[in-house]
Amino acid sequence: MPVSLPDPRRTPRPDPRRDVLRADCANCFGLCCVALSFARSADFALDKPAGDPCVNLDDDFGCVIHPHLRPSGFKGCTVFDCYGAGQRVAQSTYNGVSWTRQPGTRQQMFAVFAVMRELHELLWYLTEAGELDLPSALGADVDALRRATAEFTERGADELEALDVASHRREVGVVLGRASEVVRTRGGTRWKPTRQTRGVGPRADLLGRDLSGASLRGANLRGAVLIAANLASTDLTSVDLLGADLRDARLEGADLSGALFVTQQQVNSAHGDGRTRLPYALHRPGFWR
Repeated sequence: MPVSLPDPRRTPRPDPRRDVLRADCANCFGLCCVALSFARSADFALDKPAGDPCVNLDDDFGCVIHPHLRPSGFKGCTVFDCYGAGQRVAQSTYNGVSWTRQPGTRQQMFAVFAVMRELHELLWYLTEAGELDLPSALGADVDALRRATAEFTERGADELEALDVASHRREVGVVLGRASEVVRTRGGTRWKPTRQTRGVGPRADLLGRDLSGASLRGANLRGAVLIAANLASTDLTSVDLLGADLRDARLEGADLSGALFVTQQQVNSAHGDGRTRLPYALHRPGFWR
């Protein structure tokens, strides 16, 4: 029988602290369009080395083909999410002075953008963890890490560039794992695989697997490879999806409304439809059916 788990969140009310963790391209310097590299593939129509502006970037840091990215061969651009790091670096760390106005800041700004994006991603997870129904001691650990992470984002460029963000990510990962365990095993029950879901687990290779219609409630899919997996009509309540690769996964009719640690980038990389239920903080991509 499927594990019966309640919605893990205390409240569905939006947390205003998430607002700064959403991309605001109008207040950025096109950092993702310059700092990052990409290779000609199904996601990008051409090769671009890191540090070179994309050919589609205009002088005002806008994208000249933004309404037509997918048909123009730039599907990857519609998937990427900076978690609001772009505008934070542009308007806060560098006080609104772009890399074109002060070319000497160029390389450091791009490096800081990478660090800030990781910090903002961690803030996204920690904000969600703060909404979960957790024991008070664990909730205090989550809150302390969120405040520490937020403090890092307020540091100057030199400090951010030198920050050991990998070490901090590991520390956050441990606490998020504890929160996940509490939610997924609430009531003393644990998810158990069936014949259809045999092999499902953390970091599992589930490339192209047919899991359609399965109940995965309470499963741990952290870091799992779900590329092109069929999750149509699948119940993903209280499933830990932190870092799971959902590229081209089928989510038609799937219920992710109570899934743990899902990001907009994961959703953008998958295929869904009007029946797909998403966590309240995420939006349905316009290119879904």
